[in-house]
Amino acid sequence: MKMILLDRDGTLNIDNDGYIDSPERMKLFDGVPEAIARLNIQGYKVVVVSNQSGIARNIFSFEQLENVNQRFKELLSEKEAFVDDIFISPYHKLGTISPYNIEHEDRKPKLGMFRKIQKKYDFIRKESFMVGDKISDIVFGKNAGLKTILVLTGNGKAEFMNNRKNWKIRPDFIVENFTLAVDLILELNSK
Repeated sequence: MKMILLDRDGTLNIDNDGYIDSPERMKLFDGVPEAIARLNIQGYKVVVVSNQSGIARNIFSFEQLENVNQRFKELLSEKEAFVDDIFISPYHKLGTISPYNIEHEDRKPKLGMFRKIQKKYDFIRKESFMVGDKISDIVFGKNAGLKTILVLTGNGKAEFMNNRKNWKIRPDFIVENFTLAVDLILELNSK
């Protein structure tokens, strides 16, 4: 099976301040549900992997995060799209809420979430991708042995414009938005 791992905030939805704490603030980028529906139709497992340090930082609770993720799923379902799973990391070493105020292997770019995905799903790495708007998403994907795509939405443009000279690990591809990332994935895997 082919799998697409997706960052959420800044990749699939508008992320103005990094902490989406209520369902009303969940706004998908144009075309995201339709693009995910195309992946669903083509048989890809679609899995979100998202750092959510707002929990460690006491900005929102697990319940608030679940409500946001529920709204995310509802917005997708309106266009007959779905994600197969959502993995989150609530950790951040600068947090204030124990036990989440630590450095943890589940926080991207470390591979804790990927190991959990590997235990749950059987998939073909060479046909699988990680898509995100931060270099930490790209490093996570590369360390997991996946092809990587940086989108220029969210933090992606700033990452590219300001930091690309310092990247030790580079994305395999850079595209304007998630819809174009899906176009590229489907084209590459059709060959």
